[in-house]
Amino acid sequence: MRSIRARRHSGFAVATLLSLGVAWAGPPATVQSSAGPTPKEQTVTRIHLIAGAQTFTAVLDDTRAARDFARLLPLDLTLSDYAGTEKVADLPRRLSTEGAPAAYAAAAGDLTYYAPWGNLAVFYKPFRSASGLVRLGHIQGGHVASLEGRVRVERVAAPR
Repeated sequence: MRSIRARRHSGFAVATLLSLGVAWAGPPATVQSSAGPTPKEQTVTRIHLIAGAQTFTAVLDDTRAARDFARLLPLDLTLSDYAGTEKVADLPRRLSTEGAPAAYAAAAGDLTYYAPWGNLAVFYKPFRSASGLVRLGHIQGGHVASLEGRVRVERVAAPR
């Protein structure tokens, strides 16, 4: 008889301890979905580089330097070849490079700003990492090497 009573009491004690443990643990943990938090929607800035009958479309990066460049638009520039790798043009003023990496290795099609000289550089061949080179965006498709001479750079109107 004593063993039955002891088992009942031990069962009751275990149940009581378990319920107290749950109460002390507090509310159940919240499980975050695998999708994670929704990122802030970014505004995509597209620009056209127009040279004669050719129009190239570029997408600007969401950086301080790229936003500063976009504030200069529209621009009429004269692009000339430099080192058989890029087309360069003087800008009317220097761009902000705050928060930009100290150096960048350009890919073909990159639209960049070379801070030491204050000019725009459009790469048609890849280039090693250069101190002061800041990526502004990338030109989509097209044969960028053919960009030369007078070029109009303007924002693409946002779709409504």
